[in-house]
Amino acid sequence: MAWQDIVIRLIVATLGGACIGAERQWRHRMAGLRTNALVSLGACLFVLLSVLTPGEGSPTRIAAQVVSGIGFLGGGVIIREGFSIRGLNTAATLWCAAAVGTLVGAGFLKAGIIGSVGVVLVNILLRPMAVFMSKKAREQTSENLLYMISATCLDKDESHIRVLLMHMVHTEGIGIKELFSEDIEEGRKVIVRAFLNCDTKKVALIEKIVSRLSLEAGITAVGWKTIVEQDAD
Repeated sequence: MAWQDIVIRLIVATLGGACIGAERQWRHRMAGLRTNALVSLGACLFVLLSVLTPGEGSPTRIAAQVVSGIGFLGGGVIIREGFSIRGLNTAATLWCAAAVGTLVGAGFLKAGIIGSVGVVLVNILLRPMAVFMSKKAREQTSENLLYMISATCLDKDESHIRVLLMHMVHTEGIGIKELFSEDIEEGRKVIVRAFLNCDTKKVALIEKIVSRLSLEAGITAVGWKTIVEQDAD
């Protein structure tokens, strides 16, 4: 293979990865312009190694290792935040950038160029559709969200805390499902728990109630958490 062909393949692979990474960079994702360009260039170099090696029948052997190896790099951009996961799309984009580099390195320049354009179009054009579908899915979800407020207070302040909690809940327009108390520390302290039916948009009101309870002199501990109950059907 002439060195001019090697240079052309490396340039095309780098430009293809850069085009894919430009969209990620524009959206301020972790794997942006340089990362995708390097992934595509690296994949191209690995495949060129098999092409330039005497006696190597097919570049697909090293290409197969690139496909599996890129998974370790993609896993590094996947982040779990609570119950949500971020970075899956960016990891898939890195995988596609490696595919573009592999195609170009094997000599399929047109296929690599078409593939890079396809990845960019998918990330740009399908994003509004994905956002719309996710929004509709959240609106039609069949789950009831409950919030539990737990307040620990001195035994002598139990009645005051229960009345105050009931007053704040009704004032904020939040439905209450259950309210009960439990003695702890041999009756010296009481835990007051309230289960509230509340829309997810009103989470700030739950925090407001908890903050207000924390100011009471008799309160020794207070907090809240979300409880998910699935509908029977």
